[in-house]
Amino acid sequence: MARPASNKVITLSPSRKKSTAIEVISDMQRLGFSEYEARTYFSLLQANPATAYEISKNSGLPRANTYGALENLVKKAAVQPISENPVRYSPVQPEVLLERLSSDVSKLCGRLKEKLQGIEIGQSSDVVWSLDGREQIEKKINDLIDSATEHVWIKASTDILRQHQEQLKRAAKRGTALIFVVFGQDIDFLDFGSRSNVYLHEGNGIRIGGADNLFTIAIDYKIALTANISDELTGAYTTNPSVVRMAETLIRHDFYMAEIMSEFGSEIQAKFGTSLVNLRRQMFSAQQYQQLAINLNGLEKVGLLPKSKSVKAKPKRRIAVKVRSIKRPLP
Repeated sequence: MARPASNKVITLSPSRKKSTAIEVISDMQRLGFSEYEARTYFSLLQANPATAYEISKNSGLPRANTYGALENLVKKAAVQPISENPVRYSPVQPEVLLERLSSDVSKLCGRLKEKLQGIEIGQSSDVVWSLDGREQIEKKINDLIDSATEHVWIKASTDILRQHQEQLKRAAKRGTALIFVVFGQDIDFLDFGSRSNVYLHEGNGIRIGGADNLFTIAIDYKIALTANISDELTGAYTTNPSVVRMAETLIRHDFYMAEIMSEFGSEIQAKFGTSLVNLRRQMFSAQQYQQLAINLNGLEKVGLLPKSKSVKAKPKRRIAVKVRSIKRPLP
């Protein structure tokens, strides 16, 4: 039998009593007690032992509700009757009550965990889940790589990929096909065998815009994640087929472009400018193009790009773009 609290009166100042009562009653309700049960227990802590009439008078509860609350508290082993005619009640010591409740909840959570582990969790394809902060994003990326069975396609900088090297190595050992489109030239650490292929972004891997701060991954034609790995780390992932297809198409076309630029880069850049600046001019916002101009000029100064006509900031006026119709079907 639980030990009742010692017979004593706890005296509190009116303001402190009111504040403490509100906090205790609120917390007890979170533990599964009703408001009347919590108020009855708190009243008993202040003056015990006490009859239902005395508790009703001290707590301001209707007497009928006090009887019901006391009956429930006895069942929950939170109070004990200690005399008859009239029946007087005493509260179980708080530390004893809370220790038992903690143990009961812990055991219940353990049983639920075991039962829920055997349930396959369905995911709606219409939902996009958001991710905030480095820890959430990196954990989800690792989980996705570990879950892959067919392929992992990634577009990212080598700096970010290094953080997931172990997971990628395990995926390669499982026979999962790996394709990387990367920003950066240090790619030796991505050699995971014959099913691992690395392509430098636009044929050279040079970082010229802000896209190298983005991480995009597509897994098994089923799920995709994209994250902004910069000052503000945010991301999202989904199983929505349309969004997954969009992420796959992005990576697939970057792979096409990497191969084309590695073979015909000099001719293409002679036509469209260093790093396709003439094409980018048409699609970038003024702010994006200004940053591109700064990056390109800086890369030329350190010798990472050949000297070219200086790239000026994009004029505010929008440039009209004529689109030629394609008369033959795409391959």
